[in-house]
Amino acid sequence: MFVVDLTYTAPLERVDAALADHVAWLEKQYDTGAVIASGRKEPRNGGILIVVAPDRAAVEALIATDPFSIEGVAEYRVTEFIATKTAPALERYREQLPG
Repeated sequence: MFVVDLTYTAPLERVDAALADHVAWLEKQYDTGAVIASGRKEPRNGGILIVVAPDRAAVEALIATDPFSIEGVAEYRVTEFIATKTAPALERYREQLPG
């Protein structure tokens, strides 16, 4: 599982111009199960995505299709983690530590 931390690199006017396309992109990622949570940071300087993917390369390929990436209004920091504990509603995402 991955945490993707977006930081805006452009004025909010440019971010807002790409926002509708970004939200539509997010909806597609929710439909495929690639993104399981997302939201804006406070203060509004970026956002967070929780991504389910087999590896970092898949996450980077996904990010490349985000309108925020395409429009060059955000930079992305990707952190992989192993979700060994979850809330019951997220049980299907629990992972085992490598042996």
